[in-house]
Amino acid sequence: MIEARHLRVLRAVAATGSFSAAARELGCTQPAVSQQMKALEGAAGTPLLIRSGREMRLTEAGRALVRHAGGILAGLTAAEEEVAAIAGLRSGRVRLVSFPSGSSTLVPMALAEMRAAHPGTRVSLVEAEPPGSVEMLRSGDCEIALAFRYPQVSAEAEAASGGGGEWDDLVLRPLLSDRLVGVVPEGHKLAGAGAVGIAELAGEPWIAGCPRCRGHLVEVCESAGFTPRIDFATDDYPTVVGLVGAGLGVAVLPELALESVRTKGATTLEVEPAVRREVVALTLPDLARVPVVAATLDRLERAARR
Repeated sequence: MIEARHLRVLRAVAATGSFSAAARELGCTQPAVSQQMKALEGAAGTPLLIRSGREMRLTEAGRALVRHAGGILAGLTAAEEEVAAIAGLRSGRVRLVSFPSGSSTLVPMALAEMRAAHPGTRVSLVEAEPPGSVEMLRSGDCEIALAFRYPQVSAEAEAASGGGGEWDDLVLRPLLSDRLVGVVPEGHKLAGAGAVGIAELAGEPWIAGCPRCRGHLVEVCESAGFTPRIDFATDDYPTVVGLVGAGLGVAVLPELALESVRTKGATTLEVEPAVRREVVALTLPDLARVPVVAATLDRLERAARR
């Protein structure tokens, strides 16, 4: 096999005309140059140099190899520099997928810190709810997926299926435990209660969120002895709060979702017993070792701690 170090020696011999001069240029010994030329001719399967007096002349094959060596070595140098830049966080790209409430709260702070610390790196963002975001990660459409799950529901589903956990093949970085809160119209009879049992809302019309949240809402309500009457369903949290504020129903939303939403006309209540969702950042095991991916995960974790 032809090696880059052999090509560098061949170019030096071609430029200087002798093994000794090439050795001086390369900072090595003449026997080392001779040995590498023998190895290169062995790999090429044909003579590359002809001794003429004190000088070395290239054969036709030698000239062809020198002609290509410049491009090969230049490409290798460029590749080495690019890899070194990525490894040193002077460049690199991460495609991030997040659910909307994560995009509006955790992601901006994390990306701002990444840009300040590593301005040569680039992080792009698209939105998708789990499990779609997790499938994007597995199919190679992103490097990091922000996702959430409800631990009790996940444990029950895992026990029922007899299989492994839904994220067991991924590297999981816990970010935060996100409490769910009740949202009712300001004029609602429970608006000043401060805390409410989910069963106290049994007779209310409901506004539900994303498919995974709707499924969890139904399970929580059924465990409290009733099936919620869902009049409206939307993935858009400001719309959920707007519908509640207009007196069209009640909702249960993650606190994270309410951080960037105006609650005009609505008020929040603690839900008892407490219900929480687990918010995490996910990546593939091999990607977790990529410097720019690891740095982005660290910034997401720091944003969550704040």
